[in-house]
This record gives sequence, structure tokens and C-alpha cells, in this order.
Amino acid sequence: MSSLGKVRPHQTQNEGLVFEKSAPGKRGYKLPPLDVPEVDAKAALGSAYREEKAGLPELSEIEIIRHFTRLSTWNYAIDLGMYPLGSCTMKYNPRVNEFVARIEGLADAHPYRPESLAQGVLEVIDLLQRCLIEITGMDTITLQPAAGAHGEFTGILLVRAWHESRGNARRKILIPDSAHGTNPATAAICGYQVENLKSNAQGGIDLEALERQVDEDTAALMLTNPSTLGVFENEIHKIADILHAKGALLYMDGANMNALVGKVRPGDFGVDVMHLNLHKTFSTPHGGGGPGSGPVACKKFLEPFLPTPVLTREQGSGNRDQKTNSELHWEYDRPQSVGRVRAFYGNTGMFIRALAYILANGPDGLRQTTEDAVLNANYIRKNLEDLYELPYKTPSMHEVVFSDKRQAVKGVKTGDIAKRLIDYGFHPYTVSFPLIVHGALMIEPTESESLEELDLFIDAMRSIAKEVEETPDLVKSAPHSTRVSRLDEVQAARKPILRWRPEAK
Repeated sequence: MSSLGKVRPHQTQNEGLVFEKSAPGKRGYKLPPLDVPEVDAKAALGSAYREEKAGLPELSEIEIIRHFTRLSTWNYAIDLGMYPLGSCTMKYNPRVNEFVARIEGLADAHPYRPESLAQGVLEVIDLLQRCLIEITGMDTITLQPAAGAHGEFTGILLVRAWHESRGNARRKILIPDSAHGTNPATAAICGYQVENLKSNAQGGIDLEALERQVDEDTAALMLTNPSTLGVFENEIHKIADILHAKGALLYMDGANMNALVGKVRPGDFGVDVMHLNLHKTFSTPHGGGGPGSGPVACKKFLEPFLPTPVLTREQGSGNRDQKTNSELHWEYDRPQSVGRVRAFYGNTGMFIRALAYILANGPDGLRQTTEDAVLNANYIRKNLEDLYELPYKTPSMHEVVFSDKRQAVKGVKTGDIAKRLIDYGFHPYTVSFPLIVHGALMIEPTESESLEELDLFIDAMRSIAKEVEETPDLVKSAPHSTRVSRLDEVQAARKPILRWRPEAK
């Protein structure tokens, strides 16, 4: 092979581990001469002294820079293009959030700082709590949970604690077939039996089935509203009434609140307890971009069971807040509490980002965000429904779910279409979920995307539909533009290669 044939673009270059690149003696830094007397480390550290070197990699500065820069080019990011992932709400994270979170007094606040010196951070937490209570229409809230699933866990713990306080924890929790997979897992972890609830032809709760299944053994219904089908439960008041008549509670999975903020409040339509996803609805980073946060809001009767500590305001302490003459402090003495569910008080950096987003938008801006998210989803729906099967004709909210029924005739499945979408420069949509739609294509553009970006996505999806008709094998063998093409996913799951080796090329 000629030397030219061996040249590879850096974007597709196989990148070794830093340990594999390491060579003794390389340095990416130089420290100034020691200006204090040397100390016998072994004598000073005693049993903590390490006899062998740590084995850290040794590289030059340019090798380090190129290594991590190359790795960064393999990542898709919200800064590069849209994430059409349904049910995840992968929206843009405004840079002002990051600026505010890095303000010295906030970024450097230590959780062990005395309350008297932490009033500024506590005011931020208190204000966010009050904003979220207003947005949800609930009475009280905890910000402790570290993510949505953790919020579900905390919410169902509250449900169980309340039932136990009345003498019977009850036995089962009802979960619709369109629910997030974490819902049944949460119920089981909290000691409940899971009973499935079938959706009706419109993709909503079947009220007659609900009437039959709710009994004195039912602790709660875990409901996602809008559902994972993007369908709003327009008989939600009746659902709440059926549950409450039998002493059961209505838990709402708030993962899809991006379709409701500023338009309707769950507390007003009968929800007893719910979680929010700050990393979905309120623009804090997802996944590797930052820790999640899943606050749990509830009605007043569940307040005694909230995790400790609970932020309270003590009147008349005479601190620097002259307007209220009050001071915030953490209350730990709560006999009925479910206990602590998170170290310290939750992911404070996420609280700051979420509050910055809420205050930057204001009530009108948050309402506009919701309206734009719903409009964008319906724009995609209208422009693709002639080519992709729409299993439910019910109006869509913030996301739309198609199926691969028409493409499957040509042997092309939803996973094939998603992989071909990568070649067009887009992150794939959510594949094969919700499970009640066979071959689901779940798409959520959020409010972040412009008309131009939506049109590019629609053009890509329409082009792929045409390819399915004319050259289906092209789609079934996608992606073609990535550094690694179609993988044997079964083999990858059974025998994963967790470390790159030259012979594995």
C-alpha cells in the first residue's frame, strides 16, 4: 500500500488509550525548582506511603491536547445539531446558566459551610423551590433526588409512608403500558406489585379498565402526562377522582413537563405527587454534561414525609435580610420523614442553572417555550405523516411517535432508519419506544430548534423514506460515514471489546 493509502482523517483515526501512548520521561509540564526543604515522604506518610509508582501515563503536552481533541470530534453534541430523542427532551443549555453557576460565591459554596454563612445559596434554593411549586401547582417540594428515576423512587416512598401512617401500606401500583421503564422498576424497589394498565385506542388511560382495577389494595397510579406517545390525558380529572375515591394516590412522572409549563399545572388536575427533571424541562445539562436533578413536589398531606433535611425559614432572627427579618436553615428533626435520599441537599449546581433559566425566561417566556415545543413537534408530524405510519391519530403534544410499518414491507426497520439518519448529520431519534408501538420512531424536537433545522431534519427523513423504496439495502447497511459502520449488536453485547487493540482493527 502506498503511503497515501495509509493516511486517515483525524476524525476517523483509531485513538489509543493515554496509557498506550505513554513513554517514560515525557512531560507536559515543568515545575519551578523546589523553594522549601525536602521532606522524607516515607517517614512523613508512614503506612500510607506507596512503595510503587502510581503508573500514571507520561505524555507531552501536544499529545495530550491532540488525544482529547480527537476524542471530542467523535461526540455528537447539542452544540452541533438537534437531538430528536423523544421522551428525553434534549434541549439547548443556555450559556448564561453556566456563567451564573460559576459565580465565585455560588461555585465555591461548601455543603459544610455554616448556615449563617450560606444564606445566599439557601436563598437560591428557596427561590427555585418556590418557582417550581408555582409552576406545578403543588404545595411543597424536595430538591434532593439526583435524577428522574431517583425522583420516582422518592415520590413512591412518600406514597408508601403516607399509606403506612394510615395503617396499611397497600399492595400494588398501577402502571400504564405506555409508561417509562423506570416506573415499574421504582414500584418494585419500593416493595409494590406492579399491575399493568392497558391504553385505549387513543393512546390514553382506559377509564373503564381503571375503574375495574383500582381497589383498596391500590397504593397509586404512576402516570406520565403527556404520555410517552405524546398524548395528553384529557380526562385526567376523572382519573384522579377514580383513584381518590378508593383512597389511592395519583403519581405523575413529570419527564414530559416541557409540554405543560406555563399552560397547565398538575396540582390543579388532581396530581398528589410528581417529579420534575431539571435536566429536561429546565435546561440543565444531560448525562456526561452534568449530574441530573429530579425534584419531587407534592400536596400538603405528604409534607411530613419529605426527605430530611427540609429547608425552612425562621422568622425574627434578625439577620442581614432586613426585608423579611428571617433566616433559612435546614430542619432535620422530622419523625415521619422517609429519611435522607441524597448526600447533602442535592445537586446544587443544577439548582443554580435551572433557576437562571426560569428567571431569564420569566412566566411569559416559559409559556412560549412550551408552545414552541408543541408547535415544532406538530410541524414534524404534519410533514412526515404521508410517508411514515402514525399509529395514534390523537393530537400530539411535544413529541410525535411514528412506526416503521410502511418501511418494514421493504425489510427496513426503525433501527435501520435511525442509523441512516446519522449519515445525514443528525443524532438518531428514540428507537423502538414506547413498546406499545411496534417499530416506534419517537421524535421530540423541543423548542430549541429553528424552522431551518426542522426542515433539514424533515428533508433527511423524507429522503430516507425514498431510499427505502428505491435502494433499501443502502439503508439496511447504514451508517456509511462513521469511523465504525454497522456493528453486530448481539455479538457486541455478548463479547464487548472494552479496550482497543491493534489486532482488533
